[in-house]
Amino acid sequence: MKKKIYTIIDIETTGGRANQNKITEIAIVKHDGEKIIDTFESLINPEVSIPFYITRLTGITNEMVKDAPKFYEIAKKIVEITEGCIFVAHNVRFDYGFIKAEFARLGYAFTRKQLCTVRLSRSAFPGLKSYALGKLIKHFKIKVKDRHRAMADTMATVEIFEKILAQESNKETLNDMVNLGVKESLLPKNITLDKLHALPESCGVYFFHDTESKVVYVGKSINIKKRVMEHFAKVTPKAEKLQKYVDDISYEITGSELIALLYESQLIKDLHPPINRAQRQMHFPYMVHTFLDNNGYRCFDICKNTAPKRKKFDMISQYPSINKAKSAIKRVMANHELCPYYCNIENQSKPCFNYHLKQCAGACIEKESSEAYNLRANLAMEDLKTVFDTNFFILDEGRNQEEYAVIMVENGAYRGFGYVDKADLNGNVEFLRDAIKHYPSYPESSRIIQRFLHEKSGTKIIPFASVDSDMNF
Repeated sequence: MKKKIYTIIDIETTGGRANQNKITEIAIVKHDGEKIIDTFESLINPEVSIPFYITRLTGITNEMVKDAPKFYEIAKKIVEITEGCIFVAHNVRFDYGFIKAEFARLGYAFTRKQLCTVRLSRSAFPGLKSYALGKLIKHFKIKVKDRHRAMADTMATVEIFEKILAQESNKETLNDMVNLGVKESLLPKNITLDKLHALPESCGVYFFHDTESKVVYVGKSINIKKRVMEHFAKVTPKAEKLQKYVDDISYEITGSELIALLYESQLIKDLHPPINRAQRQMHFPYMVHTFLDNNGYRCFDICKNTAPKRKKFDMISQYPSINKAKSAIKRVMANHELCPYYCNIENQSKPCFNYHLKQCAGACIEKESSEAYNLRANLAMEDLKTVFDTNFFILDEGRNQEEYAVIMVENGAYRGFGYVDKADLNGNVEFLRDAIKHYPSYPESSRIIQRFLHEKSGTKIIPFASVDSDMNF
């Protein structure tokens, strides 16, 4: 069996966010599981000012990094020394995330197997109050000269890691953590651990193929490698099907999480993969529409979703079943204290049953004015709505640092997506429109976009009025 080689790494940074802050120092210790076989350390010019509180913590000043190499100048060395090694760090998500982000800015996908000494320490040394590096240094009486400097912290992590390696019982734990719980013996015949580890840690859509190259499953994830490995780590009926039928894996990187969601939904409908069960429905047979009655009260009702009725009524949302539609109306009815009579959920007389329970303010008997009632009913309508009233583009993360992903919504529905170079943005609608590759719009597409915009409040939206309109951004 090939001997495992580890690179134990620590970095210092200008802050805590990999997508915003930069690395100021890096230290790498290469270890063969028994001894140190190589080391590398360097200050790094982050090309931004180091905040005072960071300097106070690390001792690294702007003066110290002024003449230090920039990240791109040592990137090759980092690739070479970590190639084929397991990336080890105390809180590996932090260090690995920063280094991955720095490489992404250079247009390079940095991918390594990972181990976290925080997690390993919890397993190896149970019962400690804290597994922070400083607490472990104190617990094991490790001598550290310059705490919060990269090499000093790396060498402390090396000592902790060696103590973990010294325990025979931890070897299986190490393998489980490196392989995210995947047992090679349970993998399909032509799928190896090396093949799984070679998958990108990027956002996109992935495909499982059978021996005839037919797609049997489509999935999406913000981290393709992690998600695919999770499939094979589980012991479930679905995992058993995957182990039985999967012969190959392919993927498409989207960069944008929203595009991954939309593309997965569309591919499932187009390809009908036998292992996928959700998102197959192309048409929702029921709709909720709204109207004002003769006294000006906003009403909601459910009807069959047909082309004539979509023309006749003001449709606000579509549903795969009548029960789903009823549940949606009941939800907004409770949340906004609406009158059941105007929601047409059950046969209601006046006054409604909720009025007797003092859960209705009396709109059904005109005790509450239509103006007062409609303030809440209009909010409920917005909560129910999955039909878009405006035309707009959404700009999301692209497949690299130099581009945006673009999603188009026009005439009430999703129209497709594409990519544009950030440097080429010129404020013209046609420039964005030309980047769009058109895809079918399904009821599920609108729900995906609505949910995404609700959860990602900072998403950049570019409205447009017509084909000929220009915009500034």
